[in-house]
Amino acid sequence: MLFVDIFSCGALMLCCARLCAALQVSHGQQLIDDPAVTEHTHPSASTVSHHAPHSAPCFVDDIFAALREGVGSDGELTNRSLAQFGICTESDSSSVLLQLANETNKNQGNGLKVLHPGGGIRGVKDETGTLVLTFDLSLSPLLKVNPVLLLAFESPLTGRNLDITFTSQSLHPSTQSVCISGETQYIALTGKATQGNVQQTWMISVETKTPDMNQILKDILIGGKPGSNTIVTPLLLFSVERGSDTRHTHASSHTSFFCELKRFLGDVLPQDHSASPPLQLDSLQSLPPLMLDLSSSETLLAGLINSSSPTIFSFTGCCSMFQTHDGELALSPALLEEVKRRLEQTVVQLMEVIMEEEVGHRAAERLGRLRDLSAFPKTEPAAGGSQYRAFLLLKALQTVAGAYEVQRGLRATRAGPNNPARGNLCGLRSLTVSLEKRVVGPNTANINNCHGSCAFPMVNTNNHAVLFSFHIESENADERAPCCVPVAYDALEVVDLNEHGTYLSIKPDMVAKECGCR
Repeated sequence: MLFVDIFSCGALMLCCARLCAALQVSHGQQLIDDPAVTEHTHPSASTVSHHAPHSAPCFVDDIFAALREGVGSDGELTNRSLAQFGICTESDSSSVLLQLANETNKNQGNGLKVLHPGGGIRGVKDETGTLVLTFDLSLSPLLKVNPVLLLAFESPLTGRNLDITFTSQSLHPSTQSVCISGETQYIALTGKATQGNVQQTWMISVETKTPDMNQILKDILIGGKPGSNTIVTPLLLFSVERGSDTRHTHASSHTSFFCELKRFLGDVLPQDHSASPPLQLDSLQSLPPLMLDLSSSETLLAGLINSSSPTIFSFTGCCSMFQTHDGELALSPALLEEVKRRLEQTVVQLMEVIMEEEVGHRAAERLGRLRDLSAFPKTEPAAGGSQYRAFLLLKALQTVAGAYEVQRGLRATRAGPNNPARGNLCGLRSLTVSLEKRVVGPNTANINNCHGSCAFPMVNTNNHAVLFSFHIESENADERAPCCVPVAYDALEVVDLNEHGTYLSIKPDMVAKECGCR
């Protein structure tokens, strides 16, 4: 159990590190509307652009997934995808977006390149009061290809419905329409290829078709209200033929695996939307971390496979690491067969859960993709990377299966004719806490708790509690009565990935698994 925790944290760190490296220190820009600047009518007046690193794990990979999953069975973009990318009906941008989506499906994102505008975004107003967005683009041979400018928001623009026009000589065509709805998370604009090797500044005028909506437009793009938390990250996407400059190539299969795992866990496990402060993993007591790599012992790996503790995948930082470690394992033939056997069993079990519980509509598809990313070759020994991903997938799926087993057990207990819950007797209850945002998944932990009465007949008691109860009933009311408390725990296992490797840390006594009167 000790080893599983450290292992989970490591996976998350690697995911974040690789994505950041792919973007070459990609960061979002929080655009704060400065009244002293934006009310000025001089064309060159600009707001102050504040750096706000986008710490969401797999931020870029999620964009590629949205493209990949946006194509329907008829080979066209779905209505949901058009809304997600702000594409209006009959827009020219839809054909360009479909090309990117097909490239993502064909080569799993490896044919797409990403650039991040070096200067971020600056918001200005010209002499007419029109909002103007400015992007500084560093030199790159990729700019000789027609790019798609993507404005990516931290979350969908719920409750916003706007028809917007973007105009610039840097766009092709120079005027493009965007339709924002409550499902929109990205704004996609088709750009013009660069002629020559010169640094560029794109200036794009933005207007709404209904002038009374200008304030909402400003709120969306530059945070028009004091204290606004609007975060928009500009990215340039390119569909480039193989063999061209790959310095900005999308992340490796390791990164794709962890990001797909994040999305799968988000589908199948309940998400915490409470206002309670998130649990900081670093504040918990932990056993010394253990490294998971080619030198890991058979005892350690077997112990992790047999552990019943839930696994959390986490990372300790973002965008500060450029040298990442590709995880590998060297499982013995016997242990390798055991991993394969258990993985197949758990996949079948979870497919049944997905059907019965009607969880996220993409869950089955993502589970299949995870299997492909961690598949063992049929005719030759599995590579260390495949073993590593299969091992992690097994730990993740065991966590999901365990969560549903607990959930079903609690439902059965509540429904039973003689269950402690119905009689308000001491028993285990579900208690879910939220985890800090750096967690790739799960982003909640069900740590359980004990509730109920410890009146006779007491549940799972001991001699001290029995005698103590008699003592209190003998009119010794100054003492507290026996309480319903946890008497047995599971650990929480955290997998942590960074540029040095994969680490497993164990947080002991985290999940209550048995209650008693004490």
